[in-house]
Amino acid sequence: MSEPFSVRVTVRGYETDVQGHLNQAVYLNYAEHARWSLLQAAGISQAGLIARGVGPVALETTIRYRRELLAGEEVDVTCAFEWGGGKTFRIEQTIRKLDGTVAAEITAVGGLMDLKARKLVAAPQDHFKELTTEPGLFGL
Repeated sequence: MSEPFSVRVTVRGYETDVQGHLNQAVYLNYAEHARWSLLQAAGISQAGLIARGVGPVALETTIRYRRELLAGEEVDVTCAFEWGGGKTFRIEQTIRKLDGTVAAEITAVGGLMDLKARKLVAAPQDHFKELTTEPGLFGL
């Protein structure tokens, strides 16, 4: 298996809380940034999804905080899709300091919603296969 997709982020001072470490909600922003960066790298835009009549939805997210992050630190945020046989998929993400220390682990369950019917589509991986120019980024 190849390395998961990764994007580098610098912790900004305004993202920190009164203790001086990254605010807990910002970890979700970093994870979301990595997911949209993967879509972009795979040739999938928001406009392309809308034109197809689908949009990604988050159904569940779990964050395990491992180490604090401070302003100015750089981290790599990974993103790896795992496909099952139903309407949903899992996304495993790690936020890792440059020295290799894991700062957080994020597991999400998502799906693709039919924007007209407002229901999840079957086999979301098939939609990604048809839209992407880089199926390997999705593990397809």
